[in-house]
Amino acid sequence: MTAAPLQPNSPDAIAARDALHRVRRYLRRHPDNPARIRIVAEETREELVMPRAAVELLAAILAHMAAGRGVSVVPAHAELTTQEAADLLNVSRPYLIGLLEAGEIEYRLVGTHRRVRAESLLEYRRKDDQRRRAAADELSAMTRDLGLD
Repeated sequence: MTAAPLQPNSPDAIAARDALHRVRRYLRRHPDNPARIRIVAEETREELVMPRAAVELLAAILAHMAAGRGVSVVPAHAELTTQEAADLLNVSRPYLIGLLEAGEIEYRLVGTHRRVRAESLLEYRRKDDQRRRAAADELSAMTRDLGLD
């Protein structure tokens, strides 16, 4: 259910960077409306109408492509294998299995195979990011308190 990552080549990264600037500028200029955005193809002048949320997601995709990073889109309800889940978190499969068995990430068994919902992984990553930020803030505060800054 997951698509293989799209790895941009150099011309794609340049085009993504140019498009990203235009998309971000449009979204900044129109922060509240419209709920649907009309996009015009440069060569054919054909019009596409997209939900604003899709254009915001497109901006995130373009940002990764502009940086030369591969991108794949995974539906939140998708069930991933443990290897796919580990790849998404950028951890080893054994480390992921430890997280699953410790109850850190929800999963289900299909026969003897574990399946992890993408939304469970994203929730774990969000909470883990919060924990890391809190720890960094605490360390910064301790450094200030000790006068080491």
